[in-house]
Amino acid sequence: MNPYAARRAALIAQMQAKGGGVAIIPTAPEAMRNGDADYPYRHDSYFYYLSGFTEPDAVIVLVAGTANQSILFCRDKNIEREIWDGYRYGPEAAREKFGFDRAFPIEALDVEIPKLMANAPAIFYALGSHAKLDAQMQTWLHAVRSQARAGIAAPSAAHDVQVLLNEMRLIKDADEIAIMQRAAAISAEAHRRAMRVSRPGLHEYEIEAELLHEFRKSGSQFPAYTSIVATGANACVLHYRAGDAVLQNGDLVLIDAGCELDGYASDITRTYPANGVFSGPQKTLYEIVLAAQAAAIASIKPGNRFTDGHDAAVRVLAQGMLDTGLLDKAKVGTLDDVLAKGDYRQFYMHRTGHWIGMDVHDVGDYRDAAQAGEEKPWRTLQPGMALTVEPGIYVRPAEGVPEQFWHIGIRIEDDAIVTANGCDIISSAAPKTVAEIESVMKR
Repeated sequence: MNPYAARRAALIAQMQAKGGGVAIIPTAPEAMRNGDADYPYRHDSYFYYLSGFTEPDAVIVLVAGTANQSILFCRDKNIEREIWDGYRYGPEAAREKFGFDRAFPIEALDVEIPKLMANAPAIFYALGSHAKLDAQMQTWLHAVRSQARAGIAAPSAAHDVQVLLNEMRLIKDADEIAIMQRAAAISAEAHRRAMRVSRPGLHEYEIEAELLHEFRKSGSQFPAYTSIVATGANACVLHYRAGDAVLQNGDLVLIDAGCELDGYASDITRTYPANGVFSGPQKTLYEIVLAAQAAAIASIKPGNRFTDGHDAAVRVLAQGMLDTGLLDKAKVGTLDDVLAKGDYRQFYMHRTGHWIGMDVHDVGDYRDAAQAGEEKPWRTLQPGMALTVEPGIYVRPAEGVPEQFWHIGIRIEDDAIVTANGCDIISSAAPKTVAEIESVMKR
């Protein structure tokens, strides 16, 4: 069974456990850039997870009942449109290629869906995720309810199908991990390329162009997100986008960039000196962030909580802030005081990671279900989960902050797959230590 068919079967099994019914999962709609041009099309992640099909105007319908079915609705063959827009599978070829039981033209939805809904116990659908389909859903339900005098019952329950799929997507299978490893390798080489070409006088957008070149040259279809290329004080802006600032001698460059390959994202951040050599203050803070990341990585293992990595990183970062004078011990007290009061947030204001997979900020709850009257506990890590590890320090000018550290922004981020005994850092090919970075950039 191909992985997409296996996932459809697994979802049908979950639907049966809830009494059965009909699931409807659309792909993403096409978006117009202006009157006669589309944005580059990217499929919906849930839809692709279950199908591997990348054409627009498509819907998956799964039936969980006495006779389980997986059905694809897609664009019909149209030789005239293929001249303009490219190849279309058409229903029959798509059914065979992607392992569906049946397939219909997308125009047949209004005819076929009410038939499938008739006497189905429940609907599995993510209301609010697709405006056009939401409206069609009301029409289909009305069509079924109008047959009540003929003894046909409409679905009496509704479930959010994305809740079930989120749990499935949280644990990556071998096929997904293999793609993510390749995506991380491409992105790591892009970071190497950026380091090699960087020098004072270049613009941030020129470095971004080197990243995009390496992504596409290596087979990636898209960047996974808008690349951050931030030099000097710009590195202290968390979601800065590559602009026209010029790299200056003595400044750091922070790059947060990753490609998407076959529907899966990578997410890597590296920080390096524009001139190839860390200054004393830069190196001091960099080593603190690197040590914080190492502490977080050491905590990623089955049985530990999702938040354990963050807690481990924050402890190292806060101690470093005290040791360097970023935080005045006379004012903030001990390490435990800093952690309890959150004083470290002046220089580190985000969490240390997030799920990653088909989406760069991937789906899945970060907390487990709570017992009655209790706060939800943080999620326990399991093999196959994938997450980023990204501590940082961002120093803006402020009273009492040592001037030698002003405008230094540092983040180090890698992608981790939880294994049976710990984790696998799949982005480790991107240079990370001071010695590695300076060696790559040696001129």
